[in-house]
Amino acid sequence: MVFCTAVLAAPTFAQTPATHTLELRNVQLTLPAEAVLEATRQATVATQVSGRIVDVKVEAGQRVKAGQLLMTVDAREANETAAAARAQLVQAEANFLRTQNLFKQKFVSQAALDQADATLKSARAQAGAAGAGASHASVTAPIGGIIAARHVELGELAAPGRELVTIFDPKGLRAIASIPQFKLKEAQQAKSARIEFPESRRWLDGARVEILPTVDAKSHTATARVYLPDDPALLAGIVPGMAVRVHFVIGEARKLTVPTVAVLRRGEISAVYVVGTGKAQLRQVRLGEAVADGELEILSGLATGETVSLDPVKTGIELKQAVPQK
Repeated sequence: MVFCTAVLAAPTFAQTPATHTLELRNVQLTLPAEAVLEATRQATVATQVSGRIVDVKVEAGQRVKAGQLLMTVDAREANETAAAARAQLVQAEANFLRTQNLFKQKFVSQAALDQADATLKSARAQAGAAGAGASHASVTAPIGGIIAARHVELGELAAPGRELVTIFDPKGLRAIASIPQFKLKEAQQAKSARIEFPESRRWLDGARVEILPTVDAKSHTATARVYLPDDPALLAGIVPGMAVRVHFVIGEARKLTVPTVAVLRRGEISAVYVVGTGKAQLRQVRLGEAVADGELEILSGLATGETVSLDPVKTGIELKQAVPQK
């Protein structure tokens, strides 16, 4: 690769941009893998009765408590079935008492009493099942958390098994990554992992690493789970479904690194502004992988002891303004 260097005289700026001096330092060696966040506790609530949705209490993004009413289904048919079952139960109880009295007077046999007792028990079971079915008209939250999605609208028809809302607990999140078979041994040696959010440049330390003991026969990959810390302050803005990058820590080495903010990217070219006494240089560099604290490894183009600008855009603008006009 050919390295290009642009040198411009740089007078003293009104406000000197922040700088960083490069040095070899101990960094963690990592095995990176693409991953997706999921909630460890998530529930998709469905109805168990048929009827039109007559009341909706929640919206997506709303926080709910376990047992809180989410919506109500018009279950008049289920209520009528429950009423009929209760009436049959009353009749069965009366018939059992009458048969019992007749048995004591020896007017009926033991078989007739047993039949009345069985009928009573069956009626009780039917009444209980019908009452439970009618109670399902009030749909409540099985867990506390946040409404991830509401799948129905007011007035729609609910049917047994149809999804109504999805709830997740924001305190329990984990990153799910697929580890290729040829890298599985390295990943299994990792005692810790870090989670990178590329779009926001955030990094979090994983609370626990778990690698499942089986390998998928089709993809030849193993599933790894990295659990996020249960700290609401750290998890602000983090939700299930986000794409992240997991870095399994497999060792340590001394490397030359540069902060990500110091790097200018123009297509496939990466460069930094090297600043010194009386001059600044725009120098092309070759970068390696991001290390576990988010900085980028320098493969070539820079040396230990050189200083780079942490605001390359501002440095470039001020250098351009410093060029004398012809």
